[in-house]
Amino acid sequence: MSNDALGWIETELAELAAKGLGANIRTIDSPMDGWVTIDGRRVLNFCANNYLGLANHPRLRDAAKRAIDAYGIGPGAVRTIAGTTTLHLELERRLAAFKHAEACITFQSGFTANLATVPALTGEGDLIFSDELNHASIIDACRLSKARTIRYAHNDIDDLRRKLAENPQFRRRLIVSDGVFSMDGDIAPLDQLCAVAEEHGAILMVDDAHGEGVLGRGGRGIVDHFGLHGRVDIEVGTLSKAFGVVGGLVAGKKPIIDWLRQRGRPFLFSSAMTAPDVAACIEAVTILEESDELVARLWENARILRAGMQALGFDTGHSQTPIVPLMLGEAPLAQEFSRQLFARGLFAMAIGYPTVPMGKARIRVMNSAAHTQADLEQALDIFAAVGKELKVIA
Repeated sequence: MSNDALGWIETELAELAAKGLGANIRTIDSPMDGWVTIDGRRVLNFCANNYLGLANHPRLRDAAKRAIDAYGIGPGAVRTIAGTTTLHLELERRLAAFKHAEACITFQSGFTANLATVPALTGEGDLIFSDELNHASIIDACRLSKARTIRYAHNDIDDLRRKLAENPQFRRRLIVSDGVFSMDGDIAPLDQLCAVAEEHGAILMVDDAHGEGVLGRGGRGIVDHFGLHGRVDIEVGTLSKAFGVVGGLVAGKKPIIDWLRQRGRPFLFSSAMTAPDVAACIEAVTILEESDELVARLWENARILRAGMQALGFDTGHSQTPIVPLMLGEAPLAQEFSRQLFARGLFAMAIGYPTVPMGKARIRVMNSAAHTQADLEQALDIFAAVGKELKVIA
């Protein structure tokens, strides 16, 4: 392909940079933790989804090392051919028990879990009702399914009910929503979604990527949070955030899980999770089963940081979870805010379009149980200094 044929890419990249929408990807030189090393500097980390501080936990590291000695590194194949080990089956059994679900299947990531599930359950002639702020993986999964997709207003049960009533004549109807919306930190009204799904005979699916390890008793997730065990058909999750490793899961009714083993394309056509990853995930489940200490510490840290931000005069949106969005508006301001935070020793990235709508740029502040009281106090001092420097707060 000639350079002329690719010239549009350089033009688009230049336009992104001019609008302050280009991604500035920093390189980390240390384990993921409450503090990380970037460009040779040790900085406070408020940028990761490492909610419980498990990404560098010694018990997870040891479990991964033992698994390498017992199973090696790579799986060698997809799960259906030669890639399923006893470790994979143990993780799925443990996750199903942890979440009080009939069965569970694991995938390479939360993204592939969604890509597997929606197209396996819906297709041409079916209808999907999707919250307008759902994650990109749900949006892509809906497109792949070839089902017709109708977006309903964010967390608006009346709008969903109205659109269901207007579209009764379809082979299958699926309602799908994030559990915790990752950019705003608000929680889906799953109890109301469940009632509407039952009222209209629709399948209900929730993507609990940011609720796993955060909501519910001991981090069992949004279904547990609302006490809806057995009533939510499909609960998708990830093992890369609160669990501190990598991978995805789908928990729910056994026939659905059995069907995904037959028709979930990432399960059928992409290699299995590696042995050390699976073993580390099993150890994360064990830690959560033993104690809710890390979950409680996460929520207390979030309470302290949110209250401190609000006392300083920052707009922290309407989050109900440890995600604290610092609302700034325009992308160039958010990027400059992030740069100045880093210059003062705090890592928190700017989030702009297309991840969030135009004019809704922000710093998404991610709390972790890995942070100490001193870390939180230092972070608030840094946010205050940058906020005053950029005239975001008085």
